Order: sequence, then structure tokens, then C-alpha cells
Amino acid sequence: MDFTKGIKGAIFDIDGVLLDSMGIWKELGARYLHSKGVVPEAGLAEILFSMSMEQGASYLRTHYLPSLSESEIGKGIGDMLRDFYFHEVKAKAGAESLLAALKAGCIRICAATSSPREHVERALERNGLLPYMERIFTSAEIGSSKHSPEIYDAASQFMGLERGEVCVFEDSLYALKTAADAGYRTVGVFDENGESDQEGVRATADIYIRSIEELLK
Repeated sequence: MDFTKGIKGAIFDIDGVLLDSMGIWKELGARYLHSKGVVPEAGLAEILFSMSMEQGASYLRTHYLPSLSESEIGKGIGDMLRDFYFHEVKAKAGAESLLAALKAGCIRICAATSSPREHVERALERNGLLPYMERIFTSAEIGSSKHSPEIYDAASQFMGLERGEVCVFEDSLYALKTAADAGYRTVGVFDENGESDQEGVRATADIYIRSIEELLK
């Protein structure tokens, strides 16, 4: 199936789609504790997964680091996350080749992310992907999460395109459902550290891929 048929624009999620960054969210708490010389409990990643950054800092203080304040822990975790995006995270295999192919085919490209702009811009720049982006839209700046199509609509309007002319690339099921229900074409992207309901992703997306390289074939 040619996903570009009738498509004039593409909107890419960044974490888990263009950047191999989902793993950090699973190991961030343990990384921070190790940096403080503390051995984390088994299953810490699952405990912290549904928590906000503030809730996670509170949990770590209560269970591991009572001598530190929640704000100190939160800042330490934030600095570690920033360093990961600035210096460590790599692009997903095939990401630059796909963006180059789309650009060569005159398909416009934007990104929509829930991550901080500073983090993703530096990571995309370091991996050679930023020049392909006409604009990056963030949930914080739009003022709503991807449970609403507002971020995709903002990108589409910027490109001057209708929803049906735009393909959204996402690895999270809830975001795919939002885009699909709004009338966007969708590509569901597998990430080993991401969405657990891959059957849901497969059923929701117009096209489901295990890797970006599948599209390049």
C-alpha cells in the first residue's frame, strides 16, 4: 500500500517514531537512583510509569532519598533527561532516509510532540533531522494533549492542508485514535519500549510498520 497516495503533508510524533528515546522513560528513575549510589527495587519503572514528574519525585523521596527535597530530586531527574536528549539519544533506523524521500516527493513535513521543545530540537539537530522539519508543534505550547486533535490541526493549518491530505505517524494508540477519528491518514509505528497494545495500533492505523525501513522498501 502506497501511504503517500493523495498525501501532501506528514506530521511526525518524535519520541518512539523519529527518535529512539522511549527507553529513557522506563529507566530514568533507576538511572537517577544509581547516580546517587542507591539500588532501585525491582519493577520501579512500572511503578513510576503512570506518575507525573512531580509524583515520581515524591515517590523517590519517600522511598529512597528522604534527605533530599522533592524539588531537588525533580531538578536532578530533569537535568538527566535533558542530558539524554542533548547528548545521547539516537535517531530511529531509517528516519533520515524517510524524511529525505518525503521532501524529495514534495510532501511537507511537521512534527507534533509532547516533549519539551528544547529537548527534541537539540536531539533532532544532533541527528541531522531538524532541517527536514518545517515546524515543530508541542503540546505545552498548543495547550492540549494528543487526546485532542488540536496539535495535528495546528500543523495542518500551518501547511495549508486539509486533514485528509495529511498522514500522521504515531507509536501511541491513544494518539493514533485521536488522529484517525479526526480524519487524518495514519501510520502506526512499533517501538519496543512504547505502546503495549500493538494489536490496537495495528487495528487503528491505516498502515502498521515494525520499523521505518519497511516504508522505504
